[in-house]
Amino acid sequence: MPHPGQQKILARPARFKVLACGRRWGKSELGKIDILIAAHLEHKRCWWLAPTYQMASQTWRDLVNSVKHLAGVKINATERRIDLPKGGMIAIRSAHNPDKLRGDGLDFAILDEAARMPAHIWHDVIRPMLSTTRGGASFLSTPNGRNWFWQRHQAGLDPLQNEWAAFRQSTAQSQLVDPAELASLKINTPEFVWGTEYEANFNDDRGQVFRHINNAAAPAPYHKPQPGHAYVAGVDWGRSQDYTAIAVLDAANGKMVALERFNHVGWDLQRARLAQIVKSWRPQVIWAEANSIGEPNIDALVRQGLPVRPFYTTAKSKAPLIEALALAIEQNNITLLDDPVLLSELANYSLERLPNGSYRYGAPPAAHDDTVIATALAWYGAQFVGPPFAFA
Repeated sequence: MPHPGQQKILARPARFKVLACGRRWGKSELGKIDILIAAHLEHKRCWWLAPTYQMASQTWRDLVNSVKHLAGVKINATERRIDLPKGGMIAIRSAHNPDKLRGDGLDFAILDEAARMPAHIWHDVIRPMLSTTRGGASFLSTPNGRNWFWQRHQAGLDPLQNEWAAFRQSTAQSQLVDPAELASLKINTPEFVWGTEYEANFNDDRGQVFRHINNAAAPAPYHKPQPGHAYVAGVDWGRSQDYTAIAVLDAANGKMVALERFNHVGWDLQRARLAQIVKSWRPQVIWAEANSIGEPNIDALVRQGLPVRPFYTTAKSKAPLIEALALAIEQNNITLLDDPVLLSELANYSLERLPNGSYRYGAPPAAHDDTVIATALAWYGAQFVGPPFAFA
């Protein structure tokens, strides 16, 4: 049974419907109801189009289960096509290879995760296939910046474009997710990601990751270790174009106490500088980026007896590292040094939504993020330290 928000959209008679919705709102369920009505009850030729076949695999299985009991239905698993009695048809198609999408006219198309597809899929392929039949289409997606999907959504809001209708539904509006669960998600999700993924906001393609930065900045609280406090450090290595950055945090209160940044310095001297910071602040653990040039430096430091641990930065590990720091700043759990380089790097750091729905974090072209990564590693380490201990 469709929930009220789904019923409202199904009842709207517009030829082209654009739905921007939060995760777990039920857009795929809405699309399956819509396409089954079109193919089975209205005997229309329909396509379900997704960015990849894999993304539509569960939809294919659900559609097959919905119609397999009907007399006269034909299911072709190889072609992912269902032929229904009286001429209705549903075919699953992928936007991954657009050259294979051209074909006969269509009566109806669902574009699932439309914001993840190139614009020409709609303009050059699907729209012409609907012209001779005066067919319709539904665009279902979470937003992905202000791209062509946003433009179609804007068309649906324009009262002069009466063939179009637009809807924006947050996750909470579906009432499918317990409010307590949503509250927990919000607490643990950066503001930008929450706005896009759960509120269905059309943010810019590249969004600022770190917010309320200036509110989190303060002068150094003290210049030597405090009794009973545990300290951690984060290190991002650099040599010529990039900088080596070392950030030190007081794990007892989340205050940054030291930040070093330098380049055009040999590895021996870089390790010596890190050793001096260890002597000054006695960090319980040092998390250092291990990629590429990091590993031999870490090995050398471990041989010297320093408490260095490797952090391997990948697309999978980087996102939670950065998101944890963003949350700490937003929730006032960390106090940053009032350092102009650090604050500038944080302000310019951005994320970009990728076609597969994931995010890519990084500095703008020709800019640096060394102090950002060092601070993120220090904050990461602060979550796992125990009581302070004394160095020999």
